[in-house]
Amino acid sequence: MASTLTDKLSRLVKELRGQTRITEENVSDMLREVRMALLEADVALPVVREFLARVKDKALGQEVLGSLTPGQALVGVVHKELAAVMGEGVADLNLATQPPAVILMAGLQGSGKTTTVAKLARHLLEKRRKKVLTVSADVYRPAAIEQLRTVTAQAQAEWFPSTPEQQPIDIARAALEYARRSLADVLIVDTAGRLAIDEALMREIAALHAVLQPVETLFVVDAMQGQDAIHTAKAFREALPLTGIVLTKTDGDSRGGAALSVRHVTGAPIKFAGTSEKIDGLEVFDAERHAGRVLGMGDIVALVEQVSSGIDVAAAQKLVTKVKGGGQFDLNDFLEQLLQMQKMGGLSSLMDKLPTALAQKVEGANMAHVEKGVRRKIGIIHSMTPKERSQPELIKAHRKRRIAAGAGVQVHEVNRMLKEFEQVQTMMKKMKGVGMAQWMRSLGNMRR
Repeated sequence: MASTLTDKLSRLVKELRGQTRITEENVSDMLREVRMALLEADVALPVVREFLARVKDKALGQEVLGSLTPGQALVGVVHKELAAVMGEGVADLNLATQPPAVILMAGLQGSGKTTTVAKLARHLLEKRRKKVLTVSADVYRPAAIEQLRTVTAQAQAEWFPSTPEQQPIDIARAALEYARRSLADVLIVDTAGRLAIDEALMREIAALHAVLQPVETLFVVDAMQGQDAIHTAKAFREALPLTGIVLTKTDGDSRGGAALSVRHVTGAPIKFAGTSEKIDGLEVFDAERHAGRVLGMGDIVALVEQVSSGIDVAAAQKLVTKVKGGGQFDLNDFLEQLLQMQKMGGLSSLMDKLPTALAQKVEGANMAHVEKGVRRKIGIIHSMTPKERSQPELIKAHRKRRIAAGAGVQVHEVNRMLKEFEQVQTMMKKMKGVGMAQWMRSLGNMRR
């Protein structure tokens, strides 16, 4: 939906550039384009109709400021109404209860529910400093319990063991009792899913809800599910008092469609969005920012947050002190900078948050190729001995052949990496007399 709606609205803004006011005719032109984009994204028809009615009502009464064209003003109305439909602002988790606060996760099989449990555990550990326990009540899907154990370990949370031979209700009770004894702040319960809605699934999850009395019941839905999302949402809404929605796979091509449909059907706020397959690929859902992404305005706030979280200020300060004190910038330092770049989620992830017009200007750079090059450089340095990393001048022809073989690359690629390193090293020598702020800017330039 994002790219389609962006393209249609961008074209409309250009077409309306010569007009001076909003009329019934140009509003109708815009609504036709928006309607097609929403339907192509599998947004439910009732949602589309209601959304367009609200946009038309607001647009016809819209005053056009002197600095805006009718097209720009109309896009502003669409942005505001998109944000309103998706929830207006941020809806946080409600953990204001006697610990442990129980979070029950519901959704169909394949929606990314188990991975989302671990991502949410990681979020609560890092952002809210909570002690988190996870448990799987899915005794039907092969390896479901083991999968949760693995991803929980990646999130660095605690996992409560269960077995396929147990009843889901017994697992829930045992986990809740353990959470109380171990003074856990939050217990996240992963439930069984099915490939389609059935009565057995709904009875089971309703029984779990009655036993656990969760403070949050989150419905996990695949953002690429399209029209099917609305039927699934209705079934879970009737079985459970849903308190929030988690959208997964929002980095796919159809992002936005399910957000509009599911929010409309359940009435529950969207609380989180899965942005990647990585364990930290979960962000608090902000309706206004998400609407901006859908319309190609980018998400500069998320971009800044991602870059800031990836930069190790202590490591940067250590490098400043080393070089300003006369120390040599070596391959260990170069490796650290490459790893910092990877921590920020990669160039493709950063590009996704840029406004469309800006991203298109650097589209030809082939970000996947650039990221592959970064990984190759890291592999080459990892194939060196500690002595070679600290004394690059030792790396002659025979060492280059050994390093290339170890990294699985050609010798000319080792030469190219060393040449890039020497260029950065030369730049670092020139940085001895500057302050920390300029250093940080230079390190940012070095990554490009």
